[in-house]
Amino acid sequence: MIRATRSIDFSASLRYARGDLSDAENRRLFGRQASQHGHNYRLEVTVRGEPDPVTGMLIDLKELKEILEREIEARFDHRDLNADTPYFEKDPPTPENLARVIRELLVEALPAGMLDRIRLRQDEDLWVDVVEPESSE
Repeated sequence: MIRATRSIDFSASLRYARGDLSDAENRRLFGRQASQHGHNYRLEVTVRGEPDPVTGMLIDLKELKEILEREIEARFDHRDLNADTPYFEKDPPTPENLARVIRELLVEALPAGMLDRIRLRQDEDLWVDVVEPESSE
């Protein structure tokens, strides 16, 4: 089993807010994170599998970069996660929730079983890992 990782950076603004709560309730629940703010994210995407016997590549890294640009950068870079995307109408765009959404997008975009893990770095000292279970194939 080979693993390869590619990373991208993107910036987004957000506020922690649940759509079913008032501003006062969101402030009580999320504190200052309920105010508009932004982050410069780094996303590390690891894919797994056996390299193609002809090319020696797990995946063409140019193709992986194009998938990340299309699925992640185009949707989230320089966007307001609450107002400019449909993903956080009910749930706040915490790093955990954003990582979950990114994982769902990449599972659909990558060949079946190829996604191994993602690491979403919100800050230098804060990141979230989502690890796919090993396939029993």
